[in-house]
Amino acid sequence: MYAFTQSFIETNGVRLSIAAQGAGPLVLLLHGFPETSYAWRHQLVGLSNAGFRAVAPDLRGFGLSDRPIEPERYTTLNIIGDLVGIMDALGETNAVVVGNDWGATIAWQAAQLRPDRFRAVVALGVPMMDRAPISPSRIFPQTEQAWFYTNYFSQPGQAESELELDVAATLRKLYFWASGDAGPRDQKTPNPFGLVARQAGLLGALPEPASPPTWLDKADFDAFVRAYKASGFRGGLNYYRNLDRNWELQAAFNGLPVQTPALYLVGEYDTGLAIPGMREIIGDMRKLVPNLRDSQIIQRAGHWLQQEAPDLVNAAVIEFLRNL
Repeated sequence: MYAFTQSFIETNGVRLSIAAQGAGPLVLLLHGFPETSYAWRHQLVGLSNAGFRAVAPDLRGFGLSDRPIEPERYTTLNIIGDLVGIMDALGETNAVVVGNDWGATIAWQAAQLRPDRFRAVVALGVPMMDRAPISPSRIFPQTEQAWFYTNYFSQPGQAESELELDVAATLRKLYFWASGDAGPRDQKTPNPFGLVARQAGLLGALPEPASPPTWLDKADFDAFVRAYKASGFRGGLNYYRNLDRNWELQAAFNGLPVQTPALYLVGEYDTGLAIPGMREIIGDMRKLVPNLRDSQIIQRAGHWLQQEAPDLVNAAVIEFLRNL
């Protein structure tokens, strides 16, 4: 049984649901897609026991938080504004920001733009990256037969129709095939972070897992299913529909390094590591993050790192926090 409290904060034109536990220096925990704040249940316990105030919001568009209709209200700057508003509502001047997947992207940019409010950053899975030379919609591969999953997600209505047809099956496939349970990443491994057949869709290439993920028990899986049955997937997909808009906005701070202390963790079997050039980006990350304290690969874990290896993630994050 988890002891965190659930409450709501009105800020930045939206009502946000937050899960919180503990007292002490503030740590903000940012989930990815398709997740909710519940993805941080292990960290809420671990961080609070270690003397920190752990707060995990349902980001706008997810869970119990508001889900604005307009796609343009889901830029990274909108979300960073939400985080500043959460800190203000909690009476906190600063926080350490921790993120996985989309949450990692937002965490990096939050620390990059507002080091006065985000005093350190921990990123899981997604490294800090330079601004691309051209817009994402043009840089990702696509043919008449297939396109990159981000291009597929960017088509209004198309991905929702597929993902919401059977929410439990969607989450079961995505959670399993992006996790360490699916094994090492190679050309023979079905990869949701790759090309999507235009006719078959994202899920068509992913066989039904023979068993549920070992790291996700039935009660926890059911919690995610209930959340997405209630919210749908559109809010999360709207983050992808702002990739080009984010790229345009990023021009204003292109080349600005992340100066705060930072920690990077990635699962050995993370699907992102199969993207060409990703390992080189991770190896060169200190050029963009000069105060990168450590970069760790968590053995046999995949993309849902904080859920798959909670003890190892908690230990690494707590050691980092105590050394700030």
